Amino acid sequence: MGCGVLLVDDEDSIRDSIGTYLSDKDYEVRTAATVDEALRTLEEFLPGLLIVDLQMPGKDGFLMIQELRKRNNSAAIIVISGHGNIEKAVEATKMGASRFLEKPFSLCDLEQAVEQTLRDDTCGCHLLRLDRDGFRMEGQGWSLIGISDAMKDVYRKILLVAQNTSSTVLVQGESGTGKELVARAIFESGRHPKGKFIDVNCAALSESLLEAELFGHEKGAFTGAIQTRKGLFEAADGGVIFLDEIGEMPLRLQAKLLRVLEEKAFKRVGGVENIKVNLRVIASTNRDIAEMVKQGEFRRDLYYRLDVFTIGIPPLRERPSDVPLLCAHFLKVFSRACKKHLGVFSSDAMARLQQYEWPGNVRELRNVIERGVILGSGRTVYARDLAIPKCETPHICVSSPLPIQVQSLEGMERELIGKVLEETGGQRARAAEILGINRTTLWHKIKRYGLDTLQQSAAAPHLPARSA
Repeated sequence: MGCGVLLVDDEDSIRDSIGTYLSDKDYEVRTAATVDEALRTLEEFLPGLLIVDLQMPGKDGFLMIQELRKRNNSAAIIVISGHGNIEKAVEATKMGASRFLEKPFSLCDLEQAVEQTLRDDTCGCHLLRLDRDGFRMEGQGWSLIGISDAMKDVYRKILLVAQNTSSTVLVQGESGTGKELVARAIFESGRHPKGKFIDVNCAALSESLLEAELFGHEKGAFTGAIQTRKGLFEAADGGVIFLDEIGEMPLRLQAKLLRVLEEKAFKRVGGVENIKVNLRVIASTNRDIAEMVKQGEFRRDLYYRLDVFTIGIPPLRERPSDVPLLCAHFLKVFSRACKKHLGVFSSDAMARLQQYEWPGNVRELRNVIERGVILGSGRTVYARDLAIPKCETPHICVSSPLPIQVQSLEGMERELIGKVLEETGGQRARAAEILGINRTTLWHKIKRYGLDTLQQSAAAPHLPARSA
C-alpha cells in the first residue's frame, strides 16, 4: 500500500476521478466534500499528502491547511483551484503547500505532481497510518498490530496525544509489548516529525554514564573528559527523546530530569551555562511507578510530571484475538527474509500458538515464528517447527491442542476445563490446581458448562506440561 492521501474537494466528479486514479496507483485514498468532513477523517487517518481545493463553499482550502497545521500534521500539501492565480499560489505556498495545480488538469499531471511532492518532502510517506479496519498502525519500518478493543484504545490514544499536544507521555507495559513502537508512532505523527527520535535505555548504563549520555559534559568535568561533548537531550532538540525503563533511573538523575521537563533547560556535567531545548519526552516502564513512589524509589513530583498522559499496552495474554494477526504478519516478514514460501500454519500449530500465554509478549512470539520459518519447509509451518517453551502457568498446558475451530472464549474455556477434568480422572482439586483457580470457582464453571457428569477418580494420571 502506498502513501496515505486525503483529497478534499466539493465536486463529486473530481473526488471520484482523482480518488479512483490514485487508488489504482496503490495510494490509500480518503475523500471529503467539506473541510468539516475532512477534519473528522483526520481523527482516524493520518495522511502523508493532502490534496485540497482552495475554492469551496463555506470553509475553504486555506482554512483546511490552517486546521491541518494546528493539529501538527506535517503532511505534504498540493492545492488545486479553478480560479487559480499567482497571488493565491504564493499565499498557499507560504502556508506550506508544495505545489499548485490549476483546473482543468490531466490525471497524468496530478500523478507527476504527487510523485514529485512526496519525493521532495522526505516525511511525506513516513507518517503513521491507521488502516480502515483498525487492524494495524504502521510507519517507517514498524507496525502495531491488533484487532482487540484494548489495542484499538491504544491506537486512539496515540492519535489523540500525537496530534493535539506535545506533552510528556508515559507508556506502561510488560517487557516485549511494544513500548518503543508506541513512542515511535507518537513521534512520526506528532509535532516533531522532522526532528530526531533518540532512544535511551535507562537500565543499561551506570548512573555516571547515563548522566553524561543524557546531559553531555564540559571539557575537564571528570577524568577522561578531554573535550566538551553534547548529550542526548541536545541531540534530540526539535524532536523526541524516548527514555526506556525510566523506573531504573537513579533518584539523583530524576531530579535533573524534572528540571528538563519543567524548564526545558539543563546544564552539562561540569557546566554552568543553561542550555535550552525544545523537545518531547516519552518515557516507558514495565514497573508500577505509583508503587515505587510509595516505597521511596521514585520521585513523586517527577511521577506527576511524567503522568500527564499515560498509554497502557496490554500484555498479549489479555488480547488472544490478536495472536493470529501477529502470527500472519511475522510469517510473511520472515518468509520473505528467508526467501521461503511459507504461507500458513497447520491447525495444531495455530492451536499451540493461541493456547500459550506468552510471558515474553509480542517479542517472544516474534522469535518463535522466526525460528519456525527457519525450520519450516514447503508452505506450512507445523507444530514441530515451533519452539514454544513449557508453560509457566499450568492452566493452559494440556496434552493435546484444542481444535482450531473453537470460536468463542467461553467455548475454549469449556473445552479446556473438560480436557483437564478428563485427564485428571475427574479429580477436581487437582484440576483446580492445574487450571490456576480455586475449587469453588471450578465448581461453578463445571455447573455452568454442564461438565458435572465427570466423576472423580482416586487414581488420576499426572497431567504433563505441554512442550514444543
